[in-house]
Amino acid sequence: MPIYEFKCRDCGKEFEEIVLGSDETVTCPECRSTATQQLISRCGFKTGGGAPASGGEDAAPKPQYRGIGSGSGCAGCSGGNCSSCG
Repeated sequence: MPIYEFKCRDCGKEFEEIVLGSDETVTCPECRSTATQQLISRCGFKTGGGAPASGGEDAAPKPQYRGIGSGSGCAGCSGGNCSSCG
């Protein structure tokens, strides 16, 4: 289910809301206003990881987190949820 971030234009509260349809009216949980604005959410992707290397857990590569625009490390897919990404 898509979760979006919103900001109320009346009271300034930022909040998250599950929105099922594009024409659904979003109401601020603080002041109950419908004057809300959808924000552009920042998201990140996990890269690295994989099977532990021989030598125990300390030798396993640690996953790295990168935001959009800095490369996801997975050029084989379009940012979905593929099993090869870990």
